[in-house]
This record gives sequence, structure tokens and C-alpha cells, in this order.
Amino acid sequence: MVTVADRPRLDTPPAGRKARVLMFLRRHRVFAAVLAAAFLLRLVTMLGYGPALWFNDSYEYVSGAVNPDRPSALRPNGYSFWLLLLRPFHSFGLVALTQHLMGLGVAALVYALLYARFRLPGWAATLAAVPVLFDAYQIQLEHMIMSDTMFMLLVVGVVTLVLWHRTVTWKLGAVIGLLLALTALTRSIGLPILALVAVYMLVKRAGWKPIAAMVAACGIPVAGYMAWFASAHGPFAMTNSDGAILYMRTALFADCTKMGVDKRTELELALLCISDPPEQRHFSGQKYLWWAENGQRFHAFGTGATFTPEMNRTAGEFAKRAILSQPGDYLALVAGDFFRAFHWGRPRFPDAKTYLQYEFPPDTKVLPVWSSPKGSTTDRDAQAYDPGLPTAVISEKQRVVGTDVHDPWASFMQGYQRVVRLPGIVLGALLLVGLAGVAARRRTLGGPVLLPWLAAFGLILAPAATAEFDYRYLLPAVPLACLAAAISLRHGVRRPRPLSRALPTPASASAATTPRRG
Repeated sequence: MVTVADRPRLDTPPAGRKARVLMFLRRHRVFAAVLAAAFLLRLVTMLGYGPALWFNDSYEYVSGAVNPDRPSALRPNGYSFWLLLLRPFHSFGLVALTQHLMGLGVAALVYALLYARFRLPGWAATLAAVPVLFDAYQIQLEHMIMSDTMFMLLVVGVVTLVLWHRTVTWKLGAVIGLLLALTALTRSIGLPILALVAVYMLVKRAGWKPIAAMVAACGIPVAGYMAWFASAHGPFAMTNSDGAILYMRTALFADCTKMGVDKRTELELALLCISDPPEQRHFSGQKYLWWAENGQRFHAFGTGATFTPEMNRTAGEFAKRAILSQPGDYLALVAGDFFRAFHWGRPRFPDAKTYLQYEFPPDTKVLPVWSSPKGSTTDRDAQAYDPGLPTAVISEKQRVVGTDVHDPWASFMQGYQRVVRLPGIVLGALLLVGLAGVAARRRTLGGPVLLPWLAAFGLILAPAATAEFDYRYLLPAVPLACLAAAISLRHGVRRPRPLSRALPTPASASAATTPRRG
């Protein structure tokens, strides 16, 4: 008879678990030390800037979480869904903390993929994760109520899953598809990434089942969102802004004379013509969308009137005609914005006000009083989400404070940002190393380097081609460029396999040397 005391213990003793943890930390001691230092920097940021930082787009995301019954006409609501999930805690500080953890998670995925799948030494895999861990602008963006950090984690997660497994099953394809759906619902550029991954899996002959499962798992949630959007706005689409944003891209060079716009019969298009000659126009296309002048139909900021189906359709038609009639001007503009990403310095673009929103501020941030859905205002929406936001009297009016600055922590991060950043020219060098890796593996169509390199390149090119250069659009490309460069160089620093696997056992060695009979 077997008693309870005689049964083997299925749980690990505390001492054994502690030994395993210590062994794990010793094996990954370089990355663990670097990760701890990066976490401390994020802790200093949270102490210096409570509860979070804000960008112009932040207020609409918050309004989408406070009023979740209607999709935004301007951008997908995926990030608003994340805010809605965290809303019961009523804390923007918690939102910022989750985003800092997402940033650390991106670095952990880069390290794990390079160390475990591509067998890079710990120091080399850690080095590839350093830009995400320590770039001051990365830390600043993580602390902002914006979708970019979440989008970055999803994209790197997709690439990690695809590259980690040599064989993709239909179940794994479905998981990848769901992640791609979340990516597309966070930022609409996620849908082209689906096409990129599908083409990569076709090239690698993954089989039709995993590809079909991936497309279906991505398509069903996206189609459901588009149906919800159609019930609120009309078109079966994700936004009413793609045509308007493309119009902003072409506004700097569009010449209605060259485009052949007949102002008598094409009144809708004629209303979007800009009277100033191209050489006298503003250097940023945002002026002609958000702050439109010269009798254009676009007017001051307001998603309710600007991003209508009719306006979006007309603006898209205008932009396509401009591109087709002036392809050289369009390509020159796209090339200029693309190569703007690779400067050593950080020129002020598109304007000083936008540029400064990516800097750690020295002063307290008071939330603007802009109109928002259901007759509310942006500051009241923020206060409804987080009732703990402080207030201050400004010009004899009670105003909501979105960011409260605390020294010496804030001053430290301001000084840190002036010194520690990833220059654009280094990002360009990483892309060139990755491109060399793709070329070296041309017989296998780029091998595993191809996917992260194309994703990084596309994330930099797409805004230049469809919208306008913005510094925050560069950051999601950084971990992918680091992955592509590290995989390209892995043969020079590859970690050797353990001797126990590399050397034959005595029995197998004797068997191998014994002459075969007959």
C-alpha cells in the first residue's frame, strides 16, 4: 500500500526554484543587469512626470475610451480599447506603467529571439536590445498616452513568432493572425504587415493551411470592426481619413493646372486646390489639412466635419490625380522625407510645437479645452477617465493638469535626453547591414533577415509615402532593424553549441570506428 508520504512530490521545492532562478539569472546576467538599469530609468521618468505625457492625438484616444459606443472617424480604436480595459483603475499612471513594461517586453523579445533561436552570445543579443532599452525618445514615447508602444510590441511579437518556429502550424498561423488583427486595429498600417508576413510565409513554403488560418484569424476581427464602423459612419472601412491624409501628402506640390482640374465642372476637386505656387507653400503638409487656408474646404481641427465620407473620397481622388500627373514631384517629396530619418541631428520638423512634444518638458502640462464627442471637452474626458488628475488656476479659471513635473527626477531625464539617443544615421547603418545580410542570402531569398528588414524599411517608408515624416514613426522600426542587423552578423559571433552535443559519446565513437562486416 502506497501512503501519501510515499508519493513523489510533483511540486518543485522552494530551494530548487530559487536555485533555478539564480541559474537563469547567471546565464543571462548581462541582459538582466541592462534590463534592471533600463527599468530604473523608466521609474525615474514616472517619478518626474506624473501621471503621463500627452500628445495632440492623446485626447481622441481618451475620448474613445470614455465614449466607446462610436468608432473614431480618424483612426482605429484599438488603443482606445486598451485604455477602456484599464479604465476601472482610473489611472493614467497605470497606463504609462503598462507601456513602459511593453517597451521592456520588446527588448526581451529581441534578446530571446537572438539568443535562443539564432544562438548569439548573451552580450551580442543584449547589444541589439540596447537602443530600445536606453534611447531617451523611446522612454519618452512609452510615457505618452499614445498607441505607438503597443503597436511596436505587437509588430515585434509577430516577427518573433514567425522567425522562432521553423515550421508554422495552422494553430500558430491563427495566433499570428490574431496579433496582426490587433496590430491593424491599433494603427491602420498593420494591414500591410499582414501582406508582408503572408508573402514571407509563401516564400518559405509554410503551406496553405497556416497562411489561410492567419488570414482568416486576422480578417474576421478586422471585418467585424469595419462593420461597426460602417454602422456609425457609412463606408465599410476602418477610417474616413486615408484619402484626407494622402491629400496632406500631396498638398505641397499639387498643381491643379498640371492635374487638369476643371473648376467649372469639378467643383469638389477645385475647392481643394491651393492658390499659392508650390515654391511658396509651407514646408509641412499639415497646414493644408489641420489649419487649411486659401478658401479650401478643409478647415480648423475638428474630426466631426473634416473626416466625412464625402470629404475623404474627394480628397483621395484629388491626391491620386496629383500623384499620377506629377509622379516626379511626388517621388522627390517621398525621398526627402524618407532620408530625413537618417540625419545625425534632430531637425525641428514639422514645426517647433510638434517637435517639443517629443521632448521631456520642463513645465507642468495643462490639458486643452477642445470639443469632444457627446458635447464634452478633452479635459473633462481625461478627468472622467482619471478623477485623480490635479487642477490648477490658470487666468482665473480652473484647469485640469495632465502632467505634473517633479524635480530632481524630471531635470535628470531632460539632461539624459540631451545625451542618450539613437541618431538617425545609426538607424540607417543598421538598415544597410540588414540589407547586406539579405543580399548575402539571396539564394534563400534573404533567409530570416528578410522579414524584419522589410518590416523596418516599410515602417519608415510608409509614412513618407502616405502622410508625412514624424519622429515617432521611426521608433517601431528600430527593434526590427536591430534584429535584421544582428541576424546578418550572427555567423561572426554565433554562440558555439555545448560540447556534450557537439562531441560523440564513447559508445557512438567506438561504433563509428568499428569496421562493418560483410
